Amino acid sequence: MAMGTLSESEDDFNPEINTTPLVDVMLVLLIIFIITMPVVNHAVKIDLPRASSQPDEIKPQSIDLAFDDQGAVSWNDQPTDLAGLSARIAAAAQQTPTPELHLRAARNTPYEKIAQVMSLAQSGGLSKMGFVTQPPN
Repeated sequence: MAMGTLSESEDDFNPEINTTPLVDVMLVLLIIFIITMPVVNHAVKIDLPRASSQPDEIKPQSIDLAFDDQGAVSWNDQPTDLAGLSARIAAAAQQTPTPELHLRAARNTPYEKIAQVMSLAQSGGLSKMGFVTQPPN
């Protein structure tokens, strides 16, 4: 009995897979996908609202408080006394945004009058105060 032996003859079956046609098919499919992908790009156009990121700043009103040499006070160029001044300060403190108080005094105004008005304004609710000066000529 003769057993079958593997020989190296040309008539024998070769168990290796030929991959050349497989690579050719894959390259053709790759080229087709590369060409068709830009065409398939679907885009939905949406008109979105535009908004600015800048906050709306409302500048506070400024109140001009002027003192003369004798210590008389005027509220926005209208003369007033300390009782009328406290009522105006209380009314101004209720506004939104809180107004700024600009103090303008003559050179010889007694400091005591300015300190009284500053204390009155602070107790009335006006905390933003500034001194307005004029440069020397």
